[in-house]
Amino acid sequence: MCRRALLKRGNEGDAMKALGLKLALVLMLAGGPLAAGSETARRIEVVEWKAVFARIETRDQVPARSRLGGVIEKIDVSEGDHVARGQVIGRVKDDKLLLQREAIDSQLRSLESQLANARTELDRGENLLRQGVATKQRVDALRTQVDVLVGQIDTVQAEREVVLQRVAEGAVLAPIRGRILSVPVTAGSVIMPGEPVALIGGGGVYLRLAVPERHAESLRQGDDILIGHGETDIRGTLVKLYPMIENGRVIADVEVEGLATDFVNARVLVRLPVGTKPAVVVPAGAVQTRMGLDFVAIRDDLGASVDRAVVLGETHAVDGAAMIEILSGLAGGETLVMHDEQ
Repeated sequence: MCRRALLKRGNEGDAMKALGLKLALVLMLAGGPLAAGSETARRIEVVEWKAVFARIETRDQVPARSRLGGVIEKIDVSEGDHVARGQVIGRVKDDKLLLQREAIDSQLRSLESQLANARTELDRGENLLRQGVATKQRVDALRTQVDVLVGQIDTVQAEREVVLQRVAEGAVLAPIRGRILSVPVTAGSVIMPGEPVALIGGGGVYLRLAVPERHAESLRQGDDILIGHGETDIRGTLVKLYPMIENGRVIADVEVEGLATDFVNARVLVRLPVGTKPAVVVPAGAVQTRMGLDFVAIRDDLGASVDRAVVLGETHAVDGAAMIEILSGLAGGETLVMHDEQ
């Protein structure tokens, strides 16, 4: 019995030695034992971005309206022109005002003739009064007639000024400094008072977003907004959220420095933060691409290097380093084999 026990223990010792040799061989092939501080696949929270389209709009869109009804005699601007505040951009003509002015001028000439005759009669009456031929009552009547004619002339002249002012209001003025966006009328068109002759945009430009209302709670004024397609993104700032929801969407304004202003109402792709999501990230040096596929090498339980096929996502900055998001293939926590370890 003792001999059999000794033989059994000897066989067990040989088996343990063989297993140790196998483990040593595996560790040697895998690059040796794991060093302290090796990289691992990290599971972090990253910002979730929502891609929407925004429109480039001007801060002010003010119509230049006609103050006079009539026929548009001329239009001096077209779409795309830049105008200054108060600049004449068109003219409206009303022939009835010209006829009124001619009638008033005729009336003025008649009253001035009557006034000249009344003053002559007054001078004659005053001479006769000094000679004792005419009565004072007659002279006072002549003087009153002169005063009445002077008052009538003043009234008609005021009416003439009103007509001239209405003629001057035929000039259509630009209400603000900016750019002509549209001219909905042409020369020769009949227009009513208050109708727009041109639409002017000014005051700078901004982006206007229409975001689905399910993301309304995650939006905050001051949030950074990315404009572009990911490679040439420029940043903007969410400056205003409108409280009224229209057609299931929240309206928001974004300030962007250096925004192109060639086209108003042009659509621009915008990405805005709508929350956070868990993600698995690895250093860029852990990813290898072979034959169009992406792989990340990890160590298994025995310390051997195993390639995992992965699907890559966006690149995120984590602690100042570029980390690549892994959409599938890793669960997080795996020990990575970097290029210099292989």
